[in-house]
Amino acid sequence: MSASFEDRFVSVDGLRLRYIEVGAGHPVIFLHGGSLGSSADVFRRNLPVFASAGYRAIAFDQPGFGLSDAPHDHSGGYRRESIANFMAALGLSRPACIAHSQSGGMAVRLALKQPDLFSHLIILGTGSLLPRLDGGEDKGGVVQQRLERRMASQEPSLDDTRKLLEANLFHHDLITADELELRHTRSLGKAFDAFVARNALSDSSQKKIKEEEPIWKKLRSIPIPLLMIYGANDRAQAAERVRLLQSLEPDLHLHLVPDCKHLVPWDAQIAVERMALSFLKS
Repeated sequence: MSASFEDRFVSVDGLRLRYIEVGAGHPVIFLHGGSLGSSADVFRRNLPVFASAGYRAIAFDQPGFGLSDAPHDHSGGYRRESIANFMAALGLSRPACIAHSQSGGMAVRLALKQPDLFSHLIILGTGSLLPRLDGGEDKGGVVQQRLERRMASQEPSLDDTRKLLEANLFHHDLITADELELRHTRSLGKAFDAFVARNALSDSSQKKIKEEEPIWKKLRSIPIPLLMIYGANDRAQAAERVRLLQSLEPDLHLHLVPDCKHLVPWDAQIAVERMALSFLKS
């Protein structure tokens, strides 16, 4: 199994948030996605590599995830602001940020709103930052969508958790018994209740007003170095959409990794660490 860490806790907005960290030097904060079972533990295998390269690597369970307290406000806006508040609570000054999946959109919006918040921004597999293809809504991720819809009505079984991981991973051999058990424990109890609340909030706001400009058109306005890494086998036609973005915004640092689905920090661990460390040091 990946490295073990001491659980640490800090108070943020009256909530007890759990985090793990290793190393010393310029801080790098890792942000997990929004799937059921997501937590700081997504990055357990990555943190020691960054620490060995001379960085203080930190990942935390966002409110309502993992071992952190659940908030009264389950909106994306509250979760986004909690990132900056967590950084302030730890006294982090302009850390580099590595954000996976749903957190990538939050990190981009924070960087646009507060240009001095991060020193660098690295996005992993955030589909919402890619342009849509002609022909209507993207199709893909059917297995995950069905699983998560069912999971929003009852706690997942261990087999459900395995199927969700398999839908997000190209390399199924990474799903060891220990990794599966840890992910499953992060999917139960208060973390599950918060997941249900987030889904109910999302369902009630499906008719929200669309942004005037697609978020991918704002990427060029981010005033700090930006690196984006996607799995070539990810859902929702990600590879085609990455190539479209490359053609529309050729100056972006945008990369497709083969044999990689949505859980990029696992599937493409070596490639992510190599590209991210080179990017940070350059």
